[in-house]
Amino acid sequence: MDALRWGRAARLTRILRVLRGVRSARAIAHVLIERRAQSAFLATILLSLLLLVFASIAVLQFEADGGGTIQTAGDAMWWAVTTMSTVGYGDTYPITPEGRIVAACLMAAGVGVFGTLSGLVASWFQSSAVHGTGGEIDELKAMIAELQRRIPLREGKEI
Repeated sequence: MDALRWGRAARLTRILRVLRGVRSARAIAHVLIERRAQSAFLATILLSLLLLVFASIAVLQFEADGGGTIQTAGDAMWWAVTTMSTVGYGDTYPITPEGRIVAACLMAAGVGVFGTLSGLVASWFQSSAVHGTGGEIDELKAMIAELQRRIPLREGKEI
């Protein structure tokens, strides 16, 4: 069956496509490692958005048939935002056991996400303060060196 041997060449092209994907993944991983702070912030934002969307979908699936207060996608999204931020106004809430499990997981994840975001913001403030201080110290050292050069010292006396 010589005609079927050409199918092996198609397999080779698929392997080459996979290898290109692996190289691209390496390049993306390299960029993420170089810029850890920015990538951690973006990953946290992406994670929180995914949590909101998936928790909204899950609670809507569980609660729509249960006769609770969450009946529309808008209700589910509002519930997810208030639950994740631990505000929980009480206007919408799950009544089924599955919905309550989703709520518990979303509350715990929300506390973690907001803790991570506050840590990232604190480290950003700290890093900008450290960088600003280093530049000011270098500038002051240069000014002192310039003043020492301009002021002649008398023999035997130091400032």
